[in-house]
Amino acid sequence: MSAPHWFLFFGALLITMVLASSLFARVLLSSAMIYLCVGYVLGPSWLSLISPDPLHHADVLEKLAEAAVLISLFTVGLRMGVPMLDRRWLLPLRLAFVSMALTVGMIAFLAVHALGMSWAEAILLGGILAPTDPVLASGVKTDRGPDPDRLRFGLAGEGGLNDGTAFPFVVLGLGLLGHYDLGAHGWRWVVVDVLWATVGGLLIGAALGTLIGRLVVYLRTRHAHAVGLNEFLSLGLIAMAYGMAQTCMASGFLAVFAAGLALQRVGEQPRAGSTSLNPEEISRDDGKRRLATHSHHASAAMSDAVHTFNSQLEGLAELTMVLVVGAMLAYVQPADMQWWFIPALFLILRPLAVFLGTLGHSSNLQSRAKISWFGIRGIGSVYYLVFAIRHGIGQELSQQLINIVLITIAASILLHGASVRPLMKR
Repeated sequence: MSAPHWFLFFGALLITMVLASSLFARVLLSSAMIYLCVGYVLGPSWLSLISPDPLHHADVLEKLAEAAVLISLFTVGLRMGVPMLDRRWLLPLRLAFVSMALTVGMIAFLAVHALGMSWAEAILLGGILAPTDPVLASGVKTDRGPDPDRLRFGLAGEGGLNDGTAFPFVVLGLGLLGHYDLGAHGWRWVVVDVLWATVGGLLIGAALGTLIGRLVVYLRTRHAHAVGLNEFLSLGLIAMAYGMAQTCMASGFLAVFAAGLALQRVGEQPRAGSTSLNPEEISRDDGKRRLATHSHHASAAMSDAVHTFNSQLEGLAELTMVLVVGAMLAYVQPADMQWWFIPALFLILRPLAVFLGTLGHSSNLQSRAKISWFGIRGIGSVYYLVFAIRHGIGQELSQQLINIVLITIAASILLHGASVRPLMKR
């Protein structure tokens, strides 16, 4: 298909999604479900317009998935308006660390005893499939502000954290297979990949988000400089947090999430003797610029502008990656797939990990059941799949992982996408 036809096709697809979004909501279809089906039609299974073979294009697919994950994590961080020391963080922290580790362990146990994998291969599979994805279920995105719904906040926080907390398990599996240096007796893995990667990533991201946010607010309120170009601020902070963390051997994913979280927590810097703008002043033609430079409103205006841009960018990232996942389904070998694995993961392993990980928490049984169901698999799992393939795990294991991971993601998009709205309404 020629370049003009590609432009025509994607333009029509985007306009169609805008015009039909209300219709899809009424018939309980998520945008990701539509993208997945369109991607399958575009792929080798039907039209062969795109051929994202994970065995031959792992490097390109890794970069695409990496960019999508970073955009998503930063956007999630911008939505989390609860103070850092608030007790409501206990639920996402338990889910992202305790339930995450339990999920990896249970997937590994099942893969060894039912799929015939070695422990190294099984741990790698567990690390790839354990992270959840808040991006692919818009119906459970947390609300911005200091008092969000507890269920949505817990799921969003889990998804924001566990893309980073999954990394140690992925590299542990790769190390046991001989494709990653774990250090003598695993010291490097424990000290660098687990402890420093987690703590360092969060600290680096939080520091950069706070410092850059305060600097921008100061320049805007005291000198009327650095106004506008919020898109550059967003992308620049993502790139700096990720690059700095990776340079320091910390988790880039956790750093980007923490950067978004810290940026929206930057406080106002009111000047002495100044007062807030009233609604009439805000509604004037120059109201947005006055908000951006006013010492009582600049921080909130900056956070809102960055969040608006990132939310739109997140939608484009979702479109790109889910189309690619749909096209990648052509490379699955259904005859080799153990189909019972998917209901086992969704209906047994995930609920068990959530219930064990939240023992003693104040959440009621109904909330835990919903959290158990909305363990959506998506972009993070795609990234770690192609990350493992690029590290040379071998064609046979690569194909087995492709079968399990891509089918699991597709099933998650369809099942969770169809159920999220009616369940959240209840």
